[in-house]
Amino acid sequence: MKVLVTGVTGQLGYDVMKELARRGIEAVGASRREMPLDEPDAGASFIERTRPGVIIHCAAYTAVDKAEDEPALCRRINSEAPGAIARAAARVGAKLIFISTDYVFDGEGDRFYETDDPKGPRNVYGASKLAGEEAVRAALAECFIVRISWVFGINGKNFIRTMLQLAKTHSELTVVDDQVGSPTYTADLARLLVDMALTDRYGTYHATNEGVCSWAELASEVFRQRGLGVKITPVPSSAYPTKAVRPHNSRLSKASLTINNFVPLPPWQDAVRRYLAELLARGE
Repeated sequence: MKVLVTGVTGQLGYDVMKELARRGIEAVGASRREMPLDEPDAGASFIERTRPGVIIHCAAYTAVDKAEDEPALCRRINSEAPGAIARAAARVGAKLIFISTDYVFDGEGDRFYETDDPKGPRNVYGASKLAGEEAVRAALAECFIVRISWVFGINGKNFIRTMLQLAKTHSELTVVDDQVGSPTYTADLARLLVDMALTDRYGTYHATNEGVCSWAELASEVFRQRGLGVKITPVPSSAYPTKAVRPHNSRLSKASLTINNFVPLPPWQDAVRRYLAELLARGE
């Protein structure tokens, strides 16, 4: 089996490539150079040349606030390109795993979203990813849609790295506490995605680390595990206004994983512990 992974310079794509190498599975990595997603047909051509058995589509437009100013580009990358990739996958007979987001929901209330709950994205980014899901399903009756949230990994910027940098110059930080969700460690997610690729258990899944927290609670746990005496003052989202509306509720039910005999990701606190160890091993 040959697996094509897009977005290999990002956090998730990088760890998916590492996981495939660990298992001895042939992999082809594609960055913007090989698959410029703002040119959907170019990506489709690359797929037809490489003819993979599985495509794990990690690449995306993820600048949530900037998307409000670049809606056409965001839609082209997150909606049109996945549709073109799905049609190319159908032509070469490849499985497709499309990575989506909690932002497809409206983010209200405090319950856990099931995979088939009504959608209601509140910003351009969320709307583009929902349209991407629909484009993929229209092209492929059998596919994997995997929604994630609050991503952190070794190969890129993320909230945890930002907190650790701020801790070098601040003894007290204000962090939002009215947005609640689940972090997703890309090393854990990569293992699940490769497990999925080896099956035909198609469907829509939510795949984040187990448990929920606010951003303030996540920051506090990071500092606790690192032994840093940084004081966290919880504040509402209104203290940090952003161009794009962020969901207050990003709780995602992982029932679809257990129903289909996939192992859920470990608790988020354990993921943070292993990630911090990974950073320390790199001198960070």
